[in-house]
Amino acid sequence: MTRYKWLFVSLVLVTFSLHAQEPFPGFEEYARQAMKDWEVPGFAIAVVKDDKVIYAKGFGVRKLGESAPVDEKTIFAVASTTKAMTAACLGMLVDEKKISWDDPAIKYLKDFQLYDPYVTRELTVRDLLTHRSGLERGDLLWYSSPYNREEVLTRIRFLKPAWSFRSRYGYQNIMYLAAGQVIQSVTGKPWEEFIKERLFSPLGMVSSSASQSALRGVENVATPHASIDKKLQPRDWVDIDNIGPAGSVNSNVLDMAQWIRLNLSKGVYEGKRVLSEEVVKEMQTPQTLQRLDSLTQVWRPSTHFVAYGLGWGLSDYLGNIVVQHSGAIHGMRARVVLLPEIQIGFVILMNSPRELFHAALAYRIIDHYLGAEPRDWSTDYLKFQKEQTDKADAEEKKRNDERVKGTKPSMSLDQYTGVYENEMYGELKVVLEKGKLVIQFYPTFVGDATHWHFDTFQIAWRDRTLGKEFMTFILNSRGKVDLLKWDEVAEFKKK
Repeated sequence: MTRYKWLFVSLVLVTFSLHAQEPFPGFEEYARQAMKDWEVPGFAIAVVKDDKVIYAKGFGVRKLGESAPVDEKTIFAVASTTKAMTAACLGMLVDEKKISWDDPAIKYLKDFQLYDPYVTRELTVRDLLTHRSGLERGDLLWYSSPYNREEVLTRIRFLKPAWSFRSRYGYQNIMYLAAGQVIQSVTGKPWEEFIKERLFSPLGMVSSSASQSALRGVENVATPHASIDKKLQPRDWVDIDNIGPAGSVNSNVLDMAQWIRLNLSKGVYEGKRVLSEEVVKEMQTPQTLQRLDSLTQVWRPSTHFVAYGLGWGLSDYLGNIVVQHSGAIHGMRARVVLLPEIQIGFVILMNSPRELFHAALAYRIIDHYLGAEPRDWSTDYLKFQKEQTDKADAEEKKRNDERVKGTKPSMSLDQYTGVYENEMYGELKVVLEKGKLVIQFYPTFVGDATHWHFDTFQIAWRDRTLGKEFMTFILNSRGKVDLLKWDEVAEFKKK
């Protein structure tokens, strides 16, 4: 072997050693125990300190029942941590003076319209990124729906405001879709092409993509998992390309570590400026205040504020600013955390819906780097999770106890069949199959209806990851079915 080959091997071994060195003694033991307690199939983590990746490692398996391991190169969905990337892409256009944060959105989205004409006129690019539109989520408009991006944005005009414009925080994915469409309007390039060219490529994020289709043929990809009948099971990926700018990036922890480096270095990567310091500062500046929830007040009493910036959640903790965002989609979870004042950042990606697992790891790491007394966050969060599960079970029992026995539908089942329509969501069909009612809504939402009481039916979705829901048929004064009310979703009028 030549001298240069020996040098190359040495560099690889040094790099591996740096990445394999746990961030603090006992971390891996703690992580493995937490992983077992939470029944997490696999996860990966990378830690950045002073602009260097000091740790990157995978744990567990990509898919339950199989042996392929998770490593630092395993691809996961990063879900809503995509949002900060979309905000950064818009920030590049701000740097180039092609847009301003406070430009009206309709300056770039000519056909964009919301339910309230005033909000349509006043909504700015900044508003698109800060969850203050006044709209509730309306996620069923895109999740597993047949609508492309343009159709989703067209139909959002039918979503009625849930509270006043800019009056409070309300998480809203579709506004991020609109933000991505601003990029296309200004540059002529689709969001996924722009983010690849202007963000992934400069940062060397060669394994990252912005579409599920890009994963075809890639071997080292984690499988999502969902809880079915209270048992964790593998499930299929769900195509969410129609909401791309809000959450469709796929990546691994090594690539995400480069994204962290950019943000901690105030827009500079490997000596080259990718974003202006002003844009990074604006992204990490509170834009919309959030109320402190009871969990934060009890468990993190040193936290005095929680807010949302541009694609980032912001809070104080033990006297330091914490910049972070979590994400969840189709049985995967992600969390990216920055501690800018001490130049620490890390990312956790996992193939499980157990959100509080990565929260437990995150605060264990944060406590270490802030010099706090070690706390068993995993045990605390497990206790809280059990309380929430017990509460949900009690609610289900209460609903079962309140079920009125001995009732029957007002009419024969065939009279409930037909096509029902909601102006935003589209058509829902009720058909008879083997003497039972079946609900057909979007290709994914097909469910068997079981009579509950009176004209209410419980719907068991055939995709068991979707669980069960309730629908009630409403009769008009002539005794005919007029409406179908899908609990906590919408009303559908019979055509």
